[in-house]
Amino acid sequence: MSSEKEVTIYDLARKLNISIATVSRALKDDPVVSKKTKKRIADLAQEMGYRSNNFARNLRTQRTNTIGVIIPRINSSFMSAAIAGMENVATSEGYNLIISQSSESQEKEKANAVTLFNNRVDGLLVSLAYDTESIAHFEPFIKKKIPLVFFDRTTDQLDGICVQINNVKAAYEATTHLVSLGRRRIVHITATQKRNVYIDRLQGYKQALADQRIPFREDHVIVGNLSQEAGADAATHIRQMQPLPDAVFVANDNCAVGCMIALKQMGIRIPEDIAFVGFNNDPVSTVIEPNLTTINYPGYEMGQVAARNLIAHLSGSSGTSSTNTIILRSELVIRESSTGGKPTP
Repeated sequence: MSSEKEVTIYDLARKLNISIATVSRALKDDPVVSKKTKKRIADLAQEMGYRSNNFARNLRTQRTNTIGVIIPRINSSFMSAAIAGMENVATSEGYNLIISQSSESQEKEKANAVTLFNNRVDGLLVSLAYDTESIAHFEPFIKKKIPLVFFDRTTDQLDGICVQINNVKAAYEATTHLVSLGRRRIVHITATQKRNVYIDRLQGYKQALADQRIPFREDHVIVGNLSQEAGADAATHIRQMQPLPDAVFVANDNCAVGCMIALKQMGIRIPEDIAFVGFNNDPVSTVIEPNLTTINYPGYEMGQVAARNLIAHLSGSSGTSSTNTIILRSELVIRESSTGGKPTP
């Protein structure tokens, strides 16, 4: 079966009995062409099913006006907020996003990088998967001078802009908050120490304990994938500890909620027996009872900052090369899971 012939600007010009140059200018919204003529051309283009030949234009300009995005998980409220921030900035600057998900897999992240490279994206925004060790799959972008911006889960192995929070400081504040409530047997639930965010949060936890002269215990660090299921598994482990811990600091909210639910089912009172602090300020933190004390940091703003810096680099702005790491604010949001509704001493 033969496909229907593609409508071209020559067809539009012939139908309207005007020059090809006028049609071309009108479709580019050139102010030289009157609004009345632009409308006639646009109406006919829609009627005839005309599609602009972006591929040909891209070959001429060496630009696709697309930005690649690689994130670990789409079903994350933080990542959803970050994508919304990116989309807001990108759209306003005339760029489209191509979003891919690594599903926390280095191999899938590699495949995503190859696909986006072959799609000739103008730049790349990346938050790394849990298990990514080698970042060699991003080197083709560096060689082609395609700018990279890493956000949240970043790396110092490649030249590029990194947008993140001070995870050491945030974890230090979370742990110190628990100590200020009289808690001294504090468990930390985290993920693989291949990612900067979890390395830094563990470091902040350790520093807070050291400053409060509380000995660090390796058996008080539980490593998992930070899912709700991992939280439930951690709860079983915690329940068997002797003596029972009196606080838990978790590196994300979903895992904290899974752990809280499981411990409550075992008869543990929160926060009377075990106080909790999570991380991310996901919506789930205000659904769980008691509401979860957590670290808030702005996913939407992080997405905006990452996209803005990438696009500024693409446009040749000199401001983007002044720093490689951009630190955004974070804050401890105190709720009943740590204080039981009582003010912090």
